[in-house]
Amino acid sequence: MIDVIVVGGGPTGLMLSCELRLHGVRVVVLERLTEPTGQSRGQGLHTRSVELMDQRGLLDRFLAVSEKFQVGGLFGGIVKPWPDRLDTAHPYGVATPQPVTERLLEERALELGTEIRRGCEVVGLSQDEDGVTVELADGTRLRSRHLVGCDGGRSLVRKEIGVGFPGEPAKVETLLGEMELTEDPAAVAAVVEEVRRTQLRFGAAPLGDGVYRVVVPADGVAEDRASAPTLEEFRQRLRAVAGTDFGARAPRWLSRFGDATRQAERYRVGRVLLAGDAAHIHPPTGGQGLNLGVQDAFNLGWKLAAVVNGWAPEGLLDSYHAERHPVGARVLENTRAQITLLGTDPGATALRELFSRLMDFEEVNRYVTGMITAVEVRYDFGEGHELLGRRMRDVRLKRGRLYELMRGGRGLLLDQTGRLSAAGWADRVDHVVDVSEELDVPAVLLRPDGHVAWAGEDQADLLGHLPRWFGAAAD
Repeated sequence: MIDVIVVGGGPTGLMLSCELRLHGVRVVVLERLTEPTGQSRGQGLHTRSVELMDQRGLLDRFLAVSEKFQVGGLFGGIVKPWPDRLDTAHPYGVATPQPVTERLLEERALELGTEIRRGCEVVGLSQDEDGVTVELADGTRLRSRHLVGCDGGRSLVRKEIGVGFPGEPAKVETLLGEMELTEDPAAVAAVVEEVRRTQLRFGAAPLGDGVYRVVVPADGVAEDRASAPTLEEFRQRLRAVAGTDFGARAPRWLSRFGDATRQAERYRVGRVLLAGDAAHIHPPTGGQGLNLGVQDAFNLGWKLAAVVNGWAPEGLLDSYHAERHPVGARVLENTRAQITLLGTDPGATALRELFSRLMDFEEVNRYVTGMITAVEVRYDFGEGHELLGRRMRDVRLKRGRLYELMRGGRGLLLDQTGRLSAAGWADRVDHVVDVSEELDVPAVLLRPDGHVAWAGEDQADLLGHLPRWFGAAAD
């Protein structure tokens, strides 16, 4: 029997498979497409995702093929300077097109031993108390102990397990694609600058060799949202919005997206879980979608591995929904607000001008940037130290960096006292005795996802917290 089947080979599914393989879990990724689409809806990694990649030793791979960027705010088309004192040692994002992100994560997944099966479309599934049975389009049946649906906003997995997907339907639609523009680049840039004074859902970004990434408001909402727009539809909308179609031709790919916001009522039903767009959809404003899915996977991977490997404490797998559902809800909320700010009516324009002035205040800019980049995410672990539930930034230690110690995806007791012990959990928690001038608490216990599970210096108190996240002590 397969330990975990992951349905969907996008960034979320690939990240999840990497996390599971770190713990020896047998993973099979089922991807409907025979080849990657090449479509680049996601354009990069925000700060929290940059941190995740560093925690797993992948950041250098991204930096080798990407440029860093610093854009503070990045909210509703309002761009401000990067804020001071954001709580991170990685104060930047990484501009990586989605196909490159998928390639890098797939390479790592294969290195770790993930089995990726392309051209495998799931058409049905059922579960019982022992496992999940999956039916493929070719009639093949597979059996696994658990299954995770990372199969997008139209998730078949979500529908098969009967999970509701309530929310707001799309009211506006936008066309997106990559194509050649034969117009002079200077003329294109001038028109874009002029149009974006009033229409922020429009743009044409050069990719090189005359190819542009073009975005333009659609004429209403299509009846068949799954159908790609035609090049002629693009040309018509360009002429309507910008007064010219820039000589658009030879499209690489064309797509459409709406501003619907929907969220799965539950992220888990028995042995089946949901992650990424299968659990939540929202407008792409702020570039949060890909990042949210990757961060779902980072939260879920070690917990599901703990269940498979038999040491998970009661309720650990349910904490995935408890922690990530509120995070997803807040992203839906902020993207809906941004769509309002992107409007062209006088009210939206006035609101955007007010927000822009507010974001000139450093504290507001820092708050908004922290929200968009997810560094402000704090899980509710109950009462305790102010660090409890927060992710730990990459503090410098006497003998290196914190994130360098987290590559194996295990828990970590960072002990500045040298007097503590996690001996009963040595197979799950690394005990590191080191000091940092940046850490003003005697010791912290970190979960594999880098969030602080305990802080203090009392051994008895530590022993009371270890079982909550890492199960019973070994004999």
